[in-house]
Amino acid sequence: MRLADTRDPNSLSSRLRRKRDVGLRKLIAAVAEERGGVTIIDMGGTAEYWKRLGVDFLQECGAKVTLVNKYATEIGASDDLGGVFKFEVGDACDLSSIEDLAFDLAHSNPVIEHVETWANMKAFAAETRRVASYYYVQTPYFWFPVDPHYYRMPLFHWLPRPTRARLLNAFPLAYSGRVTSVDLAYDIVDRARLLDDRQFAVLFPDADRSYEHFAGLRKSLIAVRGLAAS
Repeated sequence: MRLADTRDPNSLSSRLRRKRDVGLRKLIAAVAEERGGVTIIDMGGTAEYWKRLGVDFLQECGAKVTLVNKYATEIGASDDLGGVFKFEVGDACDLSSIEDLAFDLAHSNPVIEHVETWANMKAFAAETRRVASYYYVQTPYFWFPVDPHYYRMPLFHWLPRPTRARLLNAFPLAYSGRVTSVDLAYDIVDRARLLDDRQFAVLFPDADRSYEHFAGLRKSLIAVRGLAAS
């Protein structure tokens, strides 16, 4: 079964994301009903993600989505977005230019595992909690046996870092194929550091935390500071 190719609408990850969207849509609709609209900041997100959720739905909710990325990868996106989106370049670990509670809802899915260090994860989580009244954060779970980001080998992310780099050099385990450079292999290994329950609880202590399951196993961690928790 295909797990990680989210570009494939029939992959498991794509199907699980569609199921996850139901809860996110409910949260957005509830906030919009309470506030007469909803302003959303998405750290590291893309317009394609939100288009999948439904531009018509976002317009009905009076949603305005600000997409913050470290690089201008989303600038110049298609113009059929209904005036919903705004694109900004910034570091989600340091949003000091944004006032406290400037947005109704902060969102990331999945991003926090890519900020590389525990210090950056704490900064990312603190900014998530600071800039919005409510938030929705999802990230893959460390103890699920398949890392959904790069690897075709179960249990790969549990191996020591040097072993993972050597395996990437030796076999086509990354989705881009076999990695010929040692430097690039370590770069790929370091791009994602999955979180466990205890880490997630430290980062988001004021959230309702839950799991997404697959085959009876916990696959993803979800933190929501919603209407009831605010």
